[in-house]
Amino acid sequence: MAIFSTPNDSTEVEKGNMDLGKNSTYESKYNPTRLFGIDRKTKRHEIGITGNLPFHGYDVWNHYEVSWLTPNGLPRVAIAQIVVPCDSPNVIESKSLKLYFNTLNSTSFEDAKEVESITSRDLSVCAAAPVLVKLDALDNHANLMPGIPTGTSIDDQDIFIDHYHVDRNLLRTCDEQISETLHSNLLKSNCLVTGQPDWGTVCVSYDGPRIDRASLLKYIVSFRDHEEFHEQCVERIFKDIWDQCTPSRLTVGARYTRRGGIDINPVRSSEPLSEILNVRLVRQ
Repeated sequence: MAIFSTPNDSTEVEKGNMDLGKNSTYESKYNPTRLFGIDRKTKRHEIGITGNLPFHGYDVWNHYEVSWLTPNGLPRVAIAQIVVPCDSPNVIESKSLKLYFNTLNSTSFEDAKEVESITSRDLSVCAAAPVLVKLDALDNHANLMPGIPTGTSIDDQDIFIDHYHVDRNLLRTCDEQISETLHSNLLKSNCLVTGQPDWGTVCVSYDGPRIDRASLLKYIVSFRDHEEFHEQCVERIFKDIWDQCTPSRLTVGARYTRRGGIDINPVRSSEPLSEILNVRLVRQ
C-alpha cells in the first residue's frame, strides 16, 4: 500500500572520524574517501532489534545539488535519487555524502550514466550493500512535481500535549479492527550529532486494532526533543507501534525536509515492498 501519492492517484557517534562539527575543506575533484558509514546495529540494539530485522524497506535520498563536467568542460546538473536498502550494515552519514558529491563538481565524466555507475559503486562500498543511484535532468518535470501523503491527517485535534520526549507508552488502541492510513506533518526530531532540527511528515498504514488518534499524535509529537538520525526515528516509530499496538500489517514512512541540498526518506514495512516510491511533498 502506498503511503505517499501524487495528487491524482544515544549512542556516541565516532565524531573523530567525520567532518561534522569541523570546518570542511571544499574539494571539487573526485574523492570517494569523503564518504563515511555509520553502523546501524548500535541504534537498533537500543530499540530491541538484535537478530533478524522485523521489517523490510529502504531509505530514499534526494540530492538536489549534483553537478559534474563533460569531457569538454561544460557543467551538467541533475537531481540524484539514491536508494539504500534498510538491511545494509551501514547508513551513509549525510554530510559526508554532500562532501563526496562536491568532489564531482570539477571532475569530467563521459555522461550521466558514468556518474550514476561510479556514485552507485562508491555508495555501495560505504553502505556495504548495493545502492541504486538514478539521475534526473531538471526538465524531467513529471518526476519533480509535489505529491501528497495518503490517508487521513491526525493533526487537527484539540488535545493537550506537554510531553516532548519519546514515550511508546503514550500509544493506545481500541477493540475495533480496522485497515487505515494516517499521517502527520508534526514530526520533528533533532540530529544526533549537530543537534539541528529535522522536520518531517510521517505516514502510518496498518491493519489491526484501531490506534487511538490522539495517542498517536501525542506519540509523534514526543519526538520533538529527541536526537536520532532520520532512519533511526522511523525504525523506532515502527518498532514502538508494532510492539504496543500489535497490528497484523504495518508500514511507516517519513518524508523529511532537506538540509544541505539533501532530503532523506525512510520507509519500513512488515511486508516486502514491491516498488520504490519517491513522491516529493510540498515542503521538500
